[in-house]
Amino acid sequence: KSNEDISVYPFALISRTNTPETLGFFILHEGPVGVLNDTLIEYDYDDLQETSNIEQTSKGGWLGITDKYWLTSLVPPSQQNVKTNFRHTYVDGKDRYQVDYLGSEYKIPASGTIMHTHRLFAGAKEVDVLEAYEEKYQINNFDLAIDFGWFYFLTKPIFKVLTWIFAAVGNFGVAILILTVFIKLLFFPLANKSYKAMSKMRLLHPKIMNLRERYGDDRMRLNQEIMALYKKEKVNPASGCLPIFIQIPVFFSLYKVIFVTIEMRHAPFFGWIQDLSVPDPTSLFNLFGLLPFDPPTFLAIGAWPIIMGVTMYLQQKLNPQPADPMQAKIFAYMPIFFTFILASFPAGLVIYWAWNNILSIIQQWYILKQTEKQSAQNKS
Repeated sequence: KSNEDISVYPFALISRTNTPETLGFFILHEGPVGVLNDTLIEYDYDDLQETSNIEQTSKGGWLGITDKYWLTSLVPPSQQNVKTNFRHTYVDGKDRYQVDYLGSEYKIPASGTIMHTHRLFAGAKEVDVLEAYEEKYQINNFDLAIDFGWFYFLTKPIFKVLTWIFAAVGNFGVAILILTVFIKLLFFPLANKSYKAMSKMRLLHPKIMNLRERYGDDRMRLNQEIMALYKKEKVNPASGCLPIFIQIPVFFSLYKVIFVTIEMRHAPFFGWIQDLSVPDPTSLFNLFGLLPFDPPTFLAIGAWPIIMGVTMYLQQKLNPQPADPMQAKIFAYMPIFFTFILASFPAGLVIYWAWNNILSIIQQWYILKQTEKQSAQNKS
């Protein structure tokens, strides 16, 4: 109610007092986050402590503060140019983190009115919910509030397939097993080729050992003879690595899905696995709960990591053994090493790895028997 025109600027902020405890995982972002000018922006709390204030202009977008599973976010109008800020200050000696935006100027005529709508999201980062808001309010890449990571092009589809299977079977653990079968079928021709090469190399192992005995003192001659043998038998020693290279991005993407999505939180499997997103709660060192004490974390080697280690050992026995004795010893300890390493990983990931090993063992054993049979027929 004025006799003069006035100008106003819409303003909104989110603030957080004190620096929260974070998990500190390099694969998970916790802290100020946003998508501005179609680019994902992520700042750690210590980044803001060092810079104090980070300004940027953007057309629409969103910005907020995220934890592992929860998000508080401001969503400016999608077609409005805004000035955004990520700030750090001290209030009464405590850290204060703030994200805010200043909207474009509104000119209100004398005795006139305007309306401006701010939108605030505060809640769990459920993929379907974020996608629904993204479509309804034209929020660019709102789903990136979930840290799907560099392998987004794999991680997001894997999540979608997992939830689709879950809708049919009602158990995320079973969905992981079925997804693993789908992945094995997808890469079946390539894996088949690799396993055939590995089976041929396994049959060549006695010949390679003979070459080592003959030319052990002449490394150059030994390598030449081994390469000549590979060429004669039409074997590519590098092809055996293909299944591993294929599995690494899938493994990492599934790890991200299990670790960062709230849909996997508290998702049970069967038996003692009541949460696929945390490590197997049992331990070999208290006989899986029979002894009345809790081992320290580094000794928490659960049943599923042990199953995974056994399957890895069995698969290793089907592979051609390294000719070098030192390499052979290193490979022999790999199942034990991975058992300890994966014991701290989410149970869902360990179940995937063990099941994938079992499927690979079946496939590899069948190919090995076929290769041995064909080799015997050629000799006869």
